[in-house]
Amino acid sequence: MNQLNKLSLLFITGVLLVVSASAAAPLRALYFTKSSGYEHSVIKWVEGKASYSEKILSTLAPIHDLAFTFSKDGSLFSPEYLANFDVVMFYTSGDLLSVGTDGHPAMTPAGKQALQDWVASGHGFIAIHAGSDTFHTGESGGGNPADRSNRYKLHGPASDPYVLMLGGEFINHGPQQVAKVSVIDPHFPGCGELPDSFECQEEWYSLKEFAPDLHVLLLLQTAGMQGNEYQRPPFPLAWARSFGKGRVWFNAMGHRDDVWASTRFQTMLVGGITWAGGRVNADVAPNLEQVAPAANTIPPPRPAK
Repeated sequence: MNQLNKLSLLFITGVLLVVSASAAAPLRALYFTKSSGYEHSVIKWVEGKASYSEKILSTLAPIHDLAFTFSKDGSLFSPEYLANFDVVMFYTSGDLLSVGTDGHPAMTPAGKQALQDWVASGHGFIAIHAGSDTFHTGESGGGNPADRSNRYKLHGPASDPYVLMLGGEFINHGPQQVAKVSVIDPHFPGCGELPDSFECQEEWYSLKEFAPDLHVLLLLQTAGMQGNEYQRPPFPLAWARSFGKGRVWFNAMGHRDDVWASTRFQTMLVGGITWAGGRVNADVAPNLEQVAPAANTIPPPRPAK
């Protein structure tokens, strides 16, 4: 073998090794579950043991080449800490700058800004269920506030920067019930095996502040639902969007254990993680105006008891 052929072989081998190493590297995801407001049972640590949702994610990790870090410590957020991850996942609640309900360390304003800068620079952000019940515009301090009147207003560009990054915000929810969900984009990762629509029992969030550039994945069909929160036209339940150079994915489902246990939810979640982490691509052209033109209709407030 002449010298040129040897060099060519070494180059090809080196490329193959780099590609192989890259393909073998798991997608690194931080699953952050601090609750400054209401703490959901699926994320609760009992006697230091992993939460129900963490156990589900731990099962999915080796199957889909994912590596999860589980944390409730908001004080860790910094550019240096975030450099350890490809995707950050929030199942959180309330004003995370306050210690609040669960007693775990709060984020700092600098940590919150570091997260937004990290996502905008080209990384992935995912929020599940109460991730939309986080950093409400005009609300501060720990706990689950009784006065939610500010949520029944549209703040638009004046919304909290976190809400502007996510592309939506939780208002309230009614009683758990069976409702119909329409699948808008069956081509998005994790949605390909879903039917055109499905029904299930869940705690359905009523949402607002939908960013105009949302690429809607799921739509909640509100007709016939019980509760003031759903006296409104259909609205997005899950979406994907760009934020700067980064990718944002949200799904408002995930309150109940049986939802987490379902193949349907797990498939959507893995699809969202792999897309947000840049492992797969998808068309996220805005479609809100086409599929839910009245989405930002504010429902009537819940009657006072």
